[in-house]
Formats: sequence, structure tokens, C-alpha cells
Amino acid sequence: MRVAKRVEDLPAYLFVEISRKIAAKRAQGIDVITFGIGDPDLPTPPAILQALHTAADDPANHRYPESEGLPELRAAIGAWMQRRFGQTFDPVTEILPLIGAKEGIAHIPLCFIEPGDIALVPDPGYPVYEIGTMFAGGESFRLPLTDENGWLPDYSLVPPAILERSRMLWINYPNNPTGATATPQFFDETVAFAKQHDLVVCHDNAYSDVAYDGYVPPAFLQAAGARDVGVEFFSFSKTFNMTGWRIAWVAGNPDIINALMRVKSNIDSGIPQAIQRMAIAALEGDQAMIAQNNASLQRRRDRVVAALEQIGLRVRAPQASLYVWARVPDGITSADFATRLLEEQAVVVTPGRGYGEYGEGYVRLSLTVPDDQIDEGARRIAALTNG
Repeated sequence: MRVAKRVEDLPAYLFVEISRKIAAKRAQGIDVITFGIGDPDLPTPPAILQALHTAADDPANHRYPESEGLPELRAAIGAWMQRRFGQTFDPVTEILPLIGAKEGIAHIPLCFIEPGDIALVPDPGYPVYEIGTMFAGGESFRLPLTDENGWLPDYSLVPPAILERSRMLWINYPNNPTGATATPQFFDETVAFAKQHDLVVCHDNAYSDVAYDGYVPPAFLQAAGARDVGVEFFSFSKTFNMTGWRIAWVAGNPDIINALMRVKSNIDSGIPQAIQRMAIAALEGDQAMIAQNNASLQRRRDRVVAALEQIGLRVRAPQASLYVWARVPDGITSADFATRLLEEQAVVVTPGRGYGEYGEGYVRLSLTVPDDQIDEGARRIAALTNG
């Protein structure tokens, strides 16, 4: 049996490897605290679950859904976007529900990338940007994100020969893994850059409503002309504690939305309608749970940052996202530091190198750890010696 080269060339998915390490430790009877994966531990709110229970009893929701999603869901998304960002969207042509943001992110390169084409992807960045490009037969050019530049790409560094072959540009703010944020000015610059080089911009805004200290993250689609060149991905997962239900959406340029819908209609059969009904309940229900979640996450952030500073790591408290991005001591790799923390303290963090070359020297800690484990995890981190 011959396995396709695209599969042979696949690197091990970062979080699968982390899960295996956790399982191996726990099989030894070791109490492992994991800051590794950004999966909210807070439960889906009861009112949202009740909508699912009610919808599950309706036989109309037992049949195949449509790839473009329920009209009621697209309308609810549009109303939420209007309230949140002050932008009006046509729910038929400019909004498309997804089976989780990851699904849409992986599939959209099939719409615009052909063999020999290039996608500009952030480094460090979410691995699926690059993997989706590879599955479409394209290549990725990594845009270095550095602390010196606020973890924003410097578009002037992209060689002209690369730009000639580039078709897509990925950005992600609030950022995973660094926790960095972007200004409206940066989004304006991105629109101008995309128009100059005929690029499709895909903004991964999964953490649009995970923010602290009064900060309110902007949307790329709020920038003048953004809808001419791009789309934006949003997620129910982080905003409403719905990772397990696999539902998200993409909004923006109608031609881009139509292309992705055509791809999806040939690959999947849409989101189960009962889950779409619970998503409507999330969008139309009490939004106070978002602020409550963020208050809890902010307390966790402060404890984790204090523990990291206690052992001498350089770290900035993020204004948004689920992550703390910390520089490891000089003379040690991010993988070695993560291994040491796991072996000596049974604490899991994610090596920055797993997100790209420019993630080396850092580790990512997720704040999706129950409160009773946050304090113990912080204590264990603080107990890590430098010997």
C-alpha cells in the first residue's frame, strides 16, 4: 500500500504529541497539570445547552443540514456582528457557518491556491495555515513575528519574487500563540498591502472576545476596504465555551464566501441543525457570560504571569487570547525547557518551536486550566529550580 506523499510529509500535529505525553505520564499515576491545549474548561452555559436539548427532540433536525447553514443562524450571526463591530453583512452572501474555524481554515486554501502558488503565513502561527496550503498543493512563506515588532509581520521584508507568486495572506489577532494584539492602523496597512499585491486576506479572529483589562479587540473587517480583499473567521468555541460542539463562521467578501461554500458543499454536509440552534441561542442570549469568563481568565493570567516572573522568565501579561507567551532562559531550547518542566514538576507547556522557527526560545501556556489547578500549577512552576 502506497500512502500519498502529502500524508507522508505531514509533521505530527503538535497537540496530538502533547496529548500522548500527558497520557503517558498519567498512566504512570503522575498528577499532571497541563497548560498545553487551548480548550476552555468552563462549561457551555445552561441556556445554550437547553436550546440543544429542545432542538434534538425536533425531527426536522434529524435530517441532513445544508452546507450554507440555517437562514436563522446566518441572520443571528449578522445581528451579532452588527452589535459587536458596527458592521452590516448580507446573511446570504457574506456569512457562512463552519464546522469549527479549523475546518474553514483548512479548506479555504483549496479555493485560491494552486501548485506553485504561495500563502504568506505568520511564524510563529497556528500550524493549520501552512498545512491547509500544503494540501492545496501550494507553498508557504513564513512571515517572521518578533517581540521587537510587537509580534506583527513586517510586509516590507517579503521579497518581490515571493510576492509575484503569493495568493493568500494569513493574520491572527488576538494572536495564537503570542497573545499579541493588533491596532486598526495595522489592519489598514494590511488592506493596502493586499490590494497592491492582489492577495486574499484571511484573518483568524477566534479570540475576538477573550480580552482583559477593559481591552476590546477590533475586527479586520472594520478597516476601510477590508471586505474588498478578505474574510474573517470567528469561533463559538472560545467566546461561548463551545469547543466540543464544533461550530464557527466566516464573514466578508461575497466572492470568497461563495468559493468556500462551493468547496464545502462538495466535502461536508453541513453542521447538525440542533447544534446550529444552540449557536443561535448563544448569539441571541445573555452576553454577560463573556465578561464573567474573561474575569476568571484574567485572574488566572495574573497568577500564571506572577509564577513565571518568580522563576525569572521574561513575560508580558497579554491583553487578549487564552495564552501567556514566555521567553525561556538563555542557553536552553523551548523543547528542553518544556521537557524539564514536565519531568521535574509534572506541568505541561507548549514549546514555541512547535509554532514555527521564530517561536524558538518561548513557551506557550494556556489559561484553560480549572481554578483549583491553576494555583497548584503556578506553585509547581515557581518551584522549578535553575540548577
